[in-house]
Amino acid sequence: MNSEGKPVEASGGTSLRGGAIRAILADDLDLKVRLTRETATRWFARTLSVRSPLDPPIPERPGRPQKPQLVPPRMLKKRSLNTQAGRIALMHALAHIELNAIDLALDIVARFAGQPVPRSFFDGWMRVADDEARHFTLLRNRLRALNADYGDLPAHDGLWQAAHQTRNNLEARLAVVPLILEARGLDVTPSLIDKMLETGDTDTVAILDIIYNDEKRHVAVGAKWFRFFCARNRVDPVARFQELVRVNFRGDLKPPFNDLARAEAGLTPSFYRALSSLST
Repeated sequence: MNSEGKPVEASGGTSLRGGAIRAILADDLDLKVRLTRETATRWFARTLSVRSPLDPPIPERPGRPQKPQLVPPRMLKKRSLNTQAGRIALMHALAHIELNAIDLALDIVARFAGQPVPRSFFDGWMRVADDEARHFTLLRNRLRALNADYGDLPAHDGLWQAAHQTRNNLEARLAVVPLILEARGLDVTPSLIDKMLETGDTDTVAILDIIYNDEKRHVAVGAKWFRFFCARNRVDPVARFQELVRVNFRGDLKPPFNDLARAEAGLTPSFYRALSSLST
């Protein structure tokens, strides 16, 4: 059953959009991961059409279990990473981010499947969705190794709200989700790795290292397609990015920025520096 009380099929159907929607709808997280990865496998085997008249409607919200409780970000406690409780809180927060990232990657596939985009657009985002499903599984397994599980702590709903804001504009979705939200992971993960190394938690460090390197590719997918659509529409990508961010993203972009990792992903400082709270 999904969060709307409707059954979710254990099979993804015959289309990429249908498979993505069924995975989004699943509130059993093991099923969500399985449907995501199966849909990706079937898409790359070229056994799925892009869409079908039988596809279910795209949901307003993804399927979720009853826990975790969703609260405003200000209600989430900050804990020291020098304690096991602090490390559990970090793993839980990261697992929540990766769960949302699964649905965000699936949603960009499903929501924009009817638009005139190359098939390779879907290749890129299904690789991202498959990666995010793998990341969520790694983090959840790490939580379980620490005698905890996803859902034990509260979490916030900001990531999905950002997706909802950009649901009708593909360029805005690309600007906000991969080029702001995912790019932020490139900024903060290296310092997290250093802090976890200080605690001696090498198992968590190994997971963070995988996520960090994969996220570079995810930002690169976003940058590639954002530039593609700007070129097709004959608009300057930097100016268009800044215009879309000002309309669709609340607040300033906050430094420090990992300029090197961002540039490796195709996101140069000209895009984001002027939007920083410390820009002159």
